[in-house]
Amino acid sequence: MSSVPSCHRYPMAPLIRFTLLGLYLALVLPLPLLAPEPLKLPLGLACIAGLVLVVAITSERVELDGQGLRVGHPRWCSWLLRRGWQLPWNRITALTPVTTSQGGRVYYVRSASKEDGRDGAAWLLPQRVVRFDDFLARFSSATGLSTDSIGRISPPWTYQLLALLSGLLLVGEVLALVLRPA
Repeated sequence: MSSVPSCHRYPMAPLIRFTLLGLYLALVLPLPLLAPEPLKLPLGLACIAGLVLVVAITSERVELDGQGLRVGHPRWCSWLLRRGWQLPWNRITALTPVTTSQGGRVYYVRSASKEDGRDGAAWLLPQRVVRFDDFLARFSSATGLSTDSIGRISPPWTYQLLALLSGLLLVGEVLALVLRPA
């Protein structure tokens, strides 16, 4: 097994991140504007809090270096989203494919170490990162595991379609708000 010499960061792919943010905005943007007067401020604050949460969730990043693999969030939101994990390269023993209920395939990174009390533990391999092919090549090089059969969890056209529909919804909402009678 060879190691990855320097730190490489892989944030969530922009198409996925901005599609999810656009969808959130399309779904909640009109709520405070159309709400009765007593609910406008609470709904506005809830929408802002929700937006911050969606930005935090979609800010997950993957880091590879000579030591291992780390998945987590930036410091500004990691206190809230404590879902991160890390594994040294020498503890990664296998990749296990699992078919999803929608017919896709996810992969779990397996560890056989008992150091953390999780014998045979599995962590979800990130499949929504930018430069995914580069990530897989570096992962494979560092672990010696084949990543040839691994692809993205969903094809890009699904997010492109969702982005288009979210954009159309936002444009329609803006037009409806601008053109509505006073």
